[in-house]
Amino acid sequence: MRQIVLDTETTGLEPDQGHRIIEIGCVELVNRRDTGRHFHRYLCPDRDIDDGALRVHGITRERLAQSPRFAQVAEEFLAFIAGAELLIHNAAFDVTFLDMELARIANEARRIAQLCQVRDTLLLARQMHPGQRNSLDALCRRYGVDNSHRDLHGALLDAKILSSVYLAMTGGQGALTLGDGPALDGAAIAITARMPRPAVALLVVRASQEELQAHERVLAAIDKVSGGSLWQRFLASPAPA
Repeated sequence: MRQIVLDTETTGLEPDQGHRIIEIGCVELVNRRDTGRHFHRYLCPDRDIDDGALRVHGITRERLAQSPRFAQVAEEFLAFIAGAELLIHNAAFDVTFLDMELARIANEARRIAQLCQVRDTLLLARQMHPGQRNSLDALCRRYGVDNSHRDLHGALLDAKILSSVYLAMTGGQGALTLGDGPALDGAAIAITARMPRPAVALLVVRASQEELQAHERVLAAIDKVSGGSLWQRFLASPAPA
C-alpha cells in the first residue's frame, strides 16, 4: 500500500480570495514504512503574504521571489502522488487549495480526488479521541512524537511529523502495561517493534534441588494455613486427555 503524507503552507486562509500555495511537502510511505522519498517545493505566489500566515510559517515573499510557480512543478507533483492514498491533517483545506491551483492552469481539468484517495487524519483523530484537542501538536504530545524542533510550521517538516503521528495512531494497540509499570503508548510500541532483536539461544534456568525442597516447604506451610493451595490442587488434577 502506497501512501503520501502531504502538507502545504499558503499566503492566507481563503483560496477564493486569491490566496496561493507557497510550499508543498510530501513524504512517501509504502506498507507503513518511510521509503525516504519525498517531494518538496517552495513556490512563488505572485502576491503578498498575510501577516497571520507569516507568523505561522515565517516564509516571506522576498524569500520566494526566485522559486518556481505552481504550474511549473504541477506535473512532477501530480506524478509523485498519483495512485496513492493521501494522508492530510484537515484535508479539506489543503485539497481546496490544490484544486484551485490546478484550476488556474490552462486546459487543466483534473482534481485531487480524481487522482488519489484522500484520508483526513484530523477526522480520524476526532473519531479516536472525541472531545479532545486533535491538532498536530496535541497529537504529538499524546503519542510521544518529538516535535521540539518545530518552532514554525513547514510543509515538509509537518508532513514528516504527521507520518510519525499517523503510524502511532494506527499502530494497532493503543497502550501496553506490564504489571504496575507505566503504559507504553502507540508511538513507543511502534518504536519498540522496529528495534532489532539479536538471534540468541533461549536461556533456560532450572531450579536446583535445594530450591525445589524450599518450594515444597513453602507449599506445605500454605496448605497448613489455608487447607490446600491452588498449586497443590492443580498438581492433583488429572491431565487433559
